[in-house]
Amino acid sequence: MTTRRATLRRGIAPAAVTAVAALLLAACGATTSTSSDVAAQPGAGGASSASLHGTVTVLAAASLTESFDQLAKAFEAAHPGVRIETSYGSSATLVQQVANGAPASVLALAGTAAAKPLDKSLVRDTRTFASNVLEIAVPAGNPGGVRSIDDLAKPSVKVVLCADTAPCGKAAQATFAKAHVSPNVVSKEIDVKATLAKVKLGEADAAVVYHSDVVAAKDSVTGVPIPSQLNTRLDYPVITLSDDAATRAFVAYVLSAQGRSTVQSFGFGAP
Repeated sequence: MTTRRATLRRGIAPAAVTAVAALLLAACGATTSTSSDVAAQPGAGGASSASLHGTVTVLAAASLTESFDQLAKAFEAAHPGVRIETSYGSSATLVQQVANGAPASVLALAGTAAAKPLDKSLVRDTRTFASNVLEIAVPAGNPGGVRSIDDLAKPSVKVVLCADTAPCGKAAQATFAKAHVSPNVVSKEIDVKATLAKVKLGEADAAVVYHSDVVAAKDSVTGVPIPSQLNTRLDYPVITLSDDAATRAFVAYVLSAQGRSTVQSFGFGAP
């Protein structure tokens, strides 16, 4: 920290000099932190790490499974008194669960549109922390010979999509409309992980999922990019539903530079 030196004039009483010196020592002992540093520190949200305790219930989009598992693990390690309970699924289903009274401290959704049905009186704060785009996933070896989105219209190519109610399903429909492609759909699954599983198991030749899911699947699938002019981007909001200190600290961690870096390491884009 940079401190401003005080100029002591001659004739100042010894007691005054002593008082000034004490103030300068106190100032030199202080430190400053940027807002992002504070957000990533234990106790962010106005409480020390030792004082944070309780359970934070996080309902998150299925595409966030790997990244939020990592965030929860890191946060619990820094805050031994806090337990992060995560549950994953389709964003539309999670919002409906909250509407039906399911306990939740935090909602993290795929796409801002998914939050529209949420009762606004339940929301304490909403912030965007990541983004995602669609990608075609094919089994290792690409037996269907899928090279582009146009190939998904071939009768010989079995395509799996997310359900129309899920954000990944709605985004896929928007992309197909822009590409003027009618895919050969053989199944629609409840969320993006169930959709990707069909490809992993060899039950489909292709699935339209998120880029982050292809990254998370590693060598079990191969990604076929969708051109940006046809693709559909989704912004991911984190919605605070509780005012307790542990919840505020966890959300601050998600929004911090460290939290965003963790999420982006799993294939997500910047907000």
